[in-house]
Amino acid sequence: MDSAMRIVRRLREAGHQALFAGGCVRDRLLGRPAHDVDIATSARPEDVQKLFPRTVAVGAQFGVVVVMDGAKEFQVATFRADGVYIDGRRPESVTFTSAEGDARRRDFTVNGMFFDPLENQVLDFVGGQEDLAAGIVRSIGVPVDRLREDKLRLLRGVRFAATLGFQIEPTTWDAIRSQADGITTVSAERIRDELVKIFLHPSRVRGFDLLDESGMLAILLPEVADLRGCEQPPEFHPEGDVFVHTRLMLSLLPASVSVPLVFSVLFHDIGKPPVLFRDETGRIRFNGHESVGAAMAERIMERLRFSNAESEATLAGVKNHMAFKDVRNMRIATLKRFLARPTINDELELHRVDCLGSHGLLDNHEFLIAKRGEFSRQPLIPPPLVTGRDLIALGWHPGPFFKKVLDEVQVRQLEGTLASREDALDWVAANREMLMKESSQ
Repeated sequence: MDSAMRIVRRLREAGHQALFAGGCVRDRLLGRPAHDVDIATSARPEDVQKLFPRTVAVGAQFGVVVVMDGAKEFQVATFRADGVYIDGRRPESVTFTSAEGDARRRDFTVNGMFFDPLENQVLDFVGGQEDLAAGIVRSIGVPVDRLREDKLRLLRGVRFAATLGFQIEPTTWDAIRSQADGITTVSAERIRDELVKIFLHPSRVRGFDLLDESGMLAILLPEVADLRGCEQPPEFHPEGDVFVHTRLMLSLLPASVSVPLVFSVLFHDIGKPPVLFRDETGRIRFNGHESVGAAMAERIMERLRFSNAESEATLAGVKNHMAFKDVRNMRIATLKRFLARPTINDELELHRVDCLGSHGLLDNHEFLIAKRGEFSRQPLIPPPLVTGRDLIALGWHPGPFFKKVLDEVQVRQLEGTLASREDALDWVAANREMLMKESSQ
């Protein structure tokens, strides 16, 4: 905040109006910490660049200059009025204007206020303080026009309502619903970022409901919307269809979640509708839905331009969520490998809410937690007792079978039957013929 104050003070000393703008003002009035401070000013971009030694003209044609103060960066934007929006995202031209003119081109009233940090005064030309006090998200000006200008505002309106716990003003809500299909003109990256902000927030269920009611869930995540009406066996899923089950799981998550966890919850059962069938007894079956769902989830993550790391971790949750039913029957070595995977914490939480959102039985979850505690006295996957070099030293010729042999040794190491390098080498030498035969099969 001190850096932002210095920038405002320098602009003011040079004879320009300078104010905090947008979300930081809203958060300040709500008593919430502001993550970013944006500054609006009467100074032209070229004036800003002359006043500060370290700047980047990231959007000078729109009046935006980044001012760097130490390691911090601040967007300093000239008061502007927007021209015609031709692509549903950006105006084709801007004209520089007053603070009031700038406020009236912004998206929602709660984001359209300014704050003068030197005078400790709020400048509100759009009724933002009144809507903030009433808990209302309202478009500035005519909602249909304001949303048509920038289609990302469709998602932003949902996000603000969800994360602030506000209601969307009826005319604004009607405009969002009527223009929902326009969200497809927004870049995948922008859509992804808004969805992440919605689903990482503790009020994610409210965001989910608003996405659904607005029509944007079916447009952006049709695979999730298609879960509605997909019946499940009532003896395992008394809560209802797969859509109800997924929504319930979202409500059971802790406040703080990772991207892979929350999106694996959303996607873990999307493979059910494509594979649903009834056997000869009439029982509903979803054979292989986890593999089908993982392939579908991969396409969604690619479509929304998620990082490879986030995608891979999410897919692990979807693909492996049915494996938890078999953990009690796993060999010790298999169980240790299962628990040693880097995604296990998120997968354990996915399994927990999957159970609580259906039959309510947590016996396998509790078993795994107990086993992890039991195994915690030593590394789950210790350094190998034998390596490929050791096999070569024994006179073995390198080949693909090396991996199978080393895996066999590791299994016995994890299960405690081989405790030292000497024991392992003796076992390999004594079982050479058996190992060679099994490896060639």
